[in-house]
Amino acid sequence: MKSNALYVKYGLLIAAALIAYFLLIRLIGLHDNHWLRVLNGVIVAYGIYAVIKKKKDLEKDDFEYFSGFGTGILTGVIATFVFVLFMGVYLFHIEPPFAEMLMSYLAGTGGPEILLLILAIEGVSSSVILSLTFMQKFKVSRNISEKPVTV
Repeated sequence: MKSNALYVKYGLLIAAALIAYFLLIRLIGLHDNHWLRVLNGVIVAYGIYAVIKKKKDLEKDDFEYFSGFGTGILTGVIATFVFVLFMGVYLFHIEPPFAEMLMSYLAGTGGPEILLLILAIEGVSSSVILSLTFMQKFKVSRNISEKPVTV
């Protein structure tokens, strides 16, 4: 599988999982509980971890730090972009009162479009942080062995 196909595939899968989760909590009436958004982070984290792991498995010895890091970020950016598009449609066309309720938490600063900007910044920044974090596990260590040398 080509590298760009990999991050597009996983980005779309993460976005689909985020949308499904949002619709599920909306269906049971808990979409206004902000603490349930923590699971969004778990979904994104798992997706980024999985795509970096898959890339490392595919590239084996050719795997490089920035290659894995970039794949994680691009996957997260694609997932964020798709989810923000979905939320834009949802907030402005399906349930505008939900956007108004969320805006009341922001003390009325700006228009409802600020919600989409906040989602985008949050998604991209968490993708960068998660990619950096997971690459610590997947990077190839260049440390010298600490085993004692026997003579």
